[in-house]
Amino acid sequence: MKRQLLSFWLGACLLALLPAFEARAVEMPLRKAGLWEMKMVRTGSPLPEMTMQHCTDETTDKDMATASSPMSKEICSKQDIQKTATGYVTDSVCGAAGMSMTSHSEVTGDFNSAYTVKTTSHSEHGPAGMPRDATTTIEAKWLGACKPDQKPGDIVMPGGFKLNIKDAEKLKGLVPK
Repeated sequence: MKRQLLSFWLGACLLALLPAFEARAVEMPLRKAGLWEMKMVRTGSPLPEMTMQHCTDETTDKDMATASSPMSKEICSKQDIQKTATGYVTDSVCGAAGMSMTSHSEVTGDFNSAYTVKTTSHSEHGPAGMPRDATTTIEAKWLGACKPDQKPGDIVMPGGFKLNIKDAEKLKGLVPK
């Protein structure tokens, strides 16, 4: 059961991050280069709060924001974004880890020092005991320069697990089928 929850959480994290980075009709601003701390809280879920760090630069953010992203093309059938008076709104339909997730995200902040992504989602399928409806909030804040052992795209998860978002092929292998 613990492995199933971990697999679900990893899949949910990757799906939750996509709306913040993927752009279609509207270009979202790039984040300031450096190390970002992202605190993810899911309400309506037994999954714990998670804080991760992401080292980024202009090239990495541009790559993540392109419509040609292999990961988003494969797992998302819909990814719409609109500019609003306070930030951005995205509506997505994505599938991974044996679940289909419809989500609506509101993105606010300045992308230089902090931003927030609040996502409400509904999943059609998922592990037994997991809720179908949840709200995920990502609070991101800029910490400064990346650490000497980090390269752009590196994400450090709790427990020190490190992956690089640029390795989309490897990431697809981490998401359970």
